Amino acid sequence: MPSTSPRAAKPPVAKQTVAKQPQLLYGLDDRPPVRESLFVAVQHVCAIFIPIVTPGLMIAGALGLDANTASYILGMSLFVSGLGTFIQVRQFRGIGSGLLSIQGTSFAFVTPILAIAATSLQQGKTSEETLSLILGLCFCGSLVPIVLSRFLHLTSKLFTPLVTGTAVTLIGLCLVKVGMFYMAGGGAAVAIAAHDPDSPLAFGSLQNWALAIAVFAIVGGCSASSNRYLRMGSIIVGLLTGFVASIGLGIADFSHLSNLPLLNVPMPFRFGLAFDGATFISFIIIYLVLTLEALGDITATSLVSDQPIEGNVYIHRLKGGILGDGINSLIASICGTFPIVTPAQNNGIIQLTGVGSRYIGFYVAGILAFLGLFPWVGGVLLAIPTSVFGGAIMLMFGSVTVAGFNILREVEIDNRAFIILAVSLTSGLGVTFAPEALQHFPSVVKSVLESGVATGSICALVLNLVLPQSERLVPFSRATTETEVFPKR
Repeated sequence: MPSTSPRAAKPPVAKQTVAKQPQLLYGLDDRPPVRESLFVAVQHVCAIFIPIVTPGLMIAGALGLDANTASYILGMSLFVSGLGTFIQVRQFRGIGSGLLSIQGTSFAFVTPILAIAATSLQQGKTSEETLSLILGLCFCGSLVPIVLSRFLHLTSKLFTPLVTGTAVTLIGLCLVKVGMFYMAGGGAAVAIAAHDPDSPLAFGSLQNWALAIAVFAIVGGCSASSNRYLRMGSIIVGLLTGFVASIGLGIADFSHLSNLPLLNVPMPFRFGLAFDGATFISFIIIYLVLTLEALGDITATSLVSDQPIEGNVYIHRLKGGILGDGINSLIASICGTFPIVTPAQNNGIIQLTGVGSRYIGFYVAGILAFLGLFPWVGGVLLAIPTSVFGGAIMLMFGSVTVAGFNILREVEIDNRAFIILAVSLTSGLGVTFAPEALQHFPSVVKSVLESGVATGSICALVLNLVLPQSERLVPFSRATTETEVFPKR
């Protein structure tokens, strides 16, 4: 539970505009009972578990690391995600957003890290030396958001509702591709299809779709229910149903459990830190882009939690959240794993369950840290087929998109805003659904543009600066004006 130590100085009290969301069962500062808190926390963990471990699995495979080293990296990914979640939720001395901001390993670094791994191994370096270089670049790059967070108050005119609304909308829309990939079976199913396209486990098989659609329907039905327990438990009900069905079909894979160690103990600088100036350039650009994405993620969390999305309190949350992202990524590098960010899918859970209480984050933090220290527990979650996860997360991504629409509803869509939206959405979705179109771009440019959220957000930011200003806020019938102060701890 949070500390009772004295708080840092509070920012000036200011009136804030809050776009009201569908009624929350528990608001940001409500304290749900322990049973309900654990119920919702487990759903957040289920939603974020696969995205946390997948980057580590991909990088460990590319480096050819042994099972014990790979297991340690995956365990630390979970452990640091738990620690990072605590830091974000606790909001100590200006570090953290103070929202239900769940932390997880970033996919954005997978492509440049894999490129570095391939080049380094070709040059004759060992897997351990390559890993040391990767962690050193991540360590230095984490200083970028830490520094930028101190100057966000100077950029309030840059990040208007039009820009942040576009970024949040793109986060949801771009993730739809990931959701469909998961529903069809994911990467393991693609490998099976290459050898046996008629297998019921192959990518896009009717069995995969049956499981995914069943989970999708259950999650949607429970989320729309007037029963508060069904709504709060929508994700876990869907996942459990799919898991039980997969066990009955004999496709739940428990084989990897025997290879997992019983305990992971954090060892600072276990793999060392190396550095290369030329390679570091691409990392700087990606960290800059991730800072922009984080703005959208924190805005989405504020929106679905019925918190301000403009004004002093909002800017204070942005600064603390991005500072927290940077510090968490620094800790991740020290512990031997990869950068930590605020992912988008957990915003969908807030909206689906109706629980925006930041105190849920303390339970999530504890569970993630426990899974990291005892990897065999998390191994049970890995036994759940990817298609089952896909059915649950697809609805979350849709919820994030709707959150972006809610921000854009406050903007008058005149010709200027129309052009900004059209260019930003089409460019972001274009590179998402046809990434091969960028194959002839320089690697540094490609590493930035291949993120649809980054491409679309950059377009929105630049166009909002260069096009003649004519934007004004439209009165929003469901908006409320309230005096926002920071909650007591």
